[in-house]
Amino acid sequence: MESARLFQVNRFEPELVKPAEVTPREVKELSDIDDQESLRFIVPLIFFYKNKNKPSSSNSNIMEEHDHDDPVKLIKEAVGRTLVSYYPLAGRLKEGLNRKLMVDCNGQGVSFVEATADVDFDQLANVIQPSSPFLHQFLFNLPPQSHNILGSPLIFIQVTRLTCGGFLFALSLNHTMCDGFGLAQFLNTMAEMIRGAHVPSIQPVWQRDIFNARNPPRITCSHLEFEDVPLVSPISECSNMVLDPNNHIQRPFFFSLYQINSLRKQLPPHLAKTCSRFDLLTACLWKCRTIALNLNKNEVVRFSCLTSIRRKKEEMEKLGLPLGYYGNTFAYPAAMSKAEVLCKSSLGDVVELIKKAKDQVNVEYMKSVADLMVIRGRPRFTEPGNFIVSDNTRLGFDQLDFGWGLPKFGGVATCFSSISFLVSVEKEGEKGIAVAIAFPTELALQTFQREIDQNMNTQQLNHDVFDCFKITSSL
Repeated sequence: MESARLFQVNRFEPELVKPAEVTPREVKELSDIDDQESLRFIVPLIFFYKNKNKPSSSNSNIMEEHDHDDPVKLIKEAVGRTLVSYYPLAGRLKEGLNRKLMVDCNGQGVSFVEATADVDFDQLANVIQPSSPFLHQFLFNLPPQSHNILGSPLIFIQVTRLTCGGFLFALSLNHTMCDGFGLAQFLNTMAEMIRGAHVPSIQPVWQRDIFNARNPPRITCSHLEFEDVPLVSPISECSNMVLDPNNHIQRPFFFSLYQINSLRKQLPPHLAKTCSRFDLLTACLWKCRTIALNLNKNEVVRFSCLTSIRRKKEEMEKLGLPLGYYGNTFAYPAAMSKAEVLCKSSLGDVVELIKKAKDQVNVEYMKSVADLMVIRGRPRFTEPGNFIVSDNTRLGFDQLDFGWGLPKFGGVATCFSSISFLVSVEKEGEKGIAVAIAFPTELALQTFQREIDQNMNTQQLNHDVFDCFKITSSL
């Protein structure tokens, strides 16, 4: 593929960007929802800007002091100014009693790298969406999934200038510190600083005790997402129940809004009117992926849908969650089925399973998860047979404007062996959703493709501009 030709990225020495002003020196505990073993990983995001024009703002003090055309200088200064309010993100994680995570707010700063690439926008346009095979070139020191998160920067940033005048802004975030909403709030504050603001329009709020375990802790809800399942059993010993995080195939897929709406016609009227696009698309993905994995008919499979309490206004008010809270606010309730039953189910039946799982999330469910973490010693989510999807389409990553217009792509830049992310994209003028999915083999990928095509009632799903590639190291 011509657009995927080899190119050179030249990086300057990494530096630490510290808060632009003196910030409090203290130690802050994370919540028991933040402090989950399953959240101790790094999430990479990438934003791709083509606009060559100068950022325009009549009241931007920053732009008066620096080169208007240089995104590196503006973004770097915006990071420092934003960290004044978000100073815990400039600190370092450490563990306390029973491995309890806390952040040492020492102001050491976040990692920042300036880079240039001898390639232009048009040569990269079709390979920058998830999962881009060039992610390691555009994000310095992207750690492996098993990375020890203690004592290292909580955010890594790289800004790469392109020959056409465009640039890529990439960052990786320690997930224990905040969720997608929290990160979007941080990035929007950066954009405000570039436009000349002195303080955030939404003040960040810590208050992690809101999601701490009760005293005494008590598990009051059923949590299929944390069930103990043997990694190897007589029926799953040779199956694809657990994908190797270091050796799998990732493939991005694009679904136009038209295609997603065509799925809705397969639902009974009561579901067609009430189910969300997330419910609809993920039901199709879960079923097709399960078929593609060619599991034993008696294998138990799960679908865990990341569900934020923020999306339920009444429950959020009961919890007293303040505007500006940037910690993790979600649970991942699981729908469960035997593989054979799921593969033979109608799309409507699968949608019902997912809706029922999501409906469990309320204040009591969140408190029960926090209590479970303390009682059971922070178990990881169930991994065998589990498919986890996070909906990032409503976080506004595709609307992040630093002054160069909207990104041509903005969002999570990869997937993991069992975790995928829905991101908003626009391809050739058509709006839709992109999702990268991991497969154990090429055959499984091809089977999934066939099943998706059949469900979409089309022989050619719009994915042909993307390349699949082999993962040789964990992301």
